[in-house]
Amino acid sequence: MSQLESEIKSVREEIISMWQLVHSQLEKSLSALINFDKDLAREIVTIEKRVNATELKIDRDCEDIFAIYCPVAVDLRFLLAVLKINSNLERVGDIAEGVAKFVISADHSFSPELLKSTKVVDMHSKAIKMIEDTLLAFQTEDTAIARSIFSMDEFLNNINHNANELVINYLKNYPEDINAALYVLSMIRKLERIGDQSKNIAEEIIFYVEAKVLKHADKK
Repeated sequence: MSQLESEIKSVREEIISMWQLVHSQLEKSLSALINFDKDLAREIVTIEKRVNATELKIDRDCEDIFAIYCPVAVDLRFLLAVLKINSNLERVGDIAEGVAKFVISADHSFSPELLKSTKVVDMHSKAIKMIEDTLLAFQTEDTAIARSIFSMDEFLNNINHNANELVINYLKNYPEDINAALYVLSMIRKLERIGDQSKNIAEEIIFYVEAKVLKHADKK
């Protein structure tokens, strides 16, 4: 194994660790929401510092490889993809932290009826699945899995599109729960962005594996 191959292998391991860390943050944020676990929510906020530090290290390592080895072809595509994937994963981490902060700020637990009627738990679970599938696509270099992300995003978009109506309908029956309902609405807005981040990641996997640029293209 050449030194460049060794460095690229190291970066691959780092970005997979970043993926797993962000995935864990998302899972914990869902658990904190359902169980109204403020301690777990605070843990998520603390770990976010580690997510940020990992993003910076991966960026620096990629930059060092560019400067020292001047990679070309598939190695160049891999590193360019990793830089963008790294940024998108960090933003997903921010969203998990955002959900955790809503849990910390809430005065009381979120009612099961609120969580069910707004579909925020379904949305959160789908977002976690999208991050899982993008990681699998990256590890296996399977662009069919990567392309499946584009249709999965529609699920998140539909819930986000109907969020106002869902919250209003809930408040007609439970007007005293307005603060919790507004927190959930804000969560839905944040979670919708995970679909966008996941699509961006899928595009980068396809770029790396197939040398195809899908940005602003029809993603069939």
